[in-house]
Amino acid sequence: MVSQLFEQKAKQANELPSKPDTDELLKLYALYKQATVGDNNKEKPGIFNMKDRYKWDSWEELKGKSKEDAEKEYIEFVEELQQKYSQ
Repeated sequence: MVSQLFEQKAKQANELPSKPDTDELLKLYALYKQATVGDNNKEKPGIFNMKDRYKWDSWEELKGKSKEDAEKEYIEFVEELQQKYSQ
């Protein structure tokens, strides 16, 4: 069950004053997908689709993490990014 705080943080992640770097964006994506969908259930993208492949790999690394743990980590990570990018 996705919490209200998680939904709030997902919205705030899109409203950061500066765009996070690529690694941070991949982590946000992977944690969000793990929290909302669970384990990666998609086929690995082809070698010529690198952007989707990086996203797939990031999500795949979280395989086995519970939705609840991913949600907590996502909330904490967004809070870190808010502190980092609000300065």
